[in-house]
Amino acid sequence: MDIKSDFLKEIGKRISELRLKNNQTQNDLSFLTGLEKSEISKYEKGKINLTMTTLLKLAAALKVHPKELLIFEFNIEKYKIDY
Repeated sequence: MDIKSDFLKEIGKRISELRLKNNQTQNDLSFLTGLEKSEISKYEKGKINLTMTTLLKLAAALKVHPKELLIFEFNIEKYKIDY
C-alpha cells in the first residue's frame, strides 16, 4: 500500500469516469488540453503525478470544477503516515 500511488490511481479513475460521462475519448482530451494521448492514458492509470496546471487543464476539458477531480472515496486511515 503506497498512499501516493493509490491516490493517483483514484484521481485517474475519476478523470476516466468524467471523460466517459462526457462521451469524450482520450484523443479528445489530448486535443483540448494540449497533452499527448499517452500522457492522458498515464494520468488515468495513476502512473504519473499531476501538476496543478495539468489538473486545471483536465478540469477545463472535462467541463468541471477542479474539485470534481478529487471527489472519490479514500480511506487515509489505512496508511501509516509518519509526520
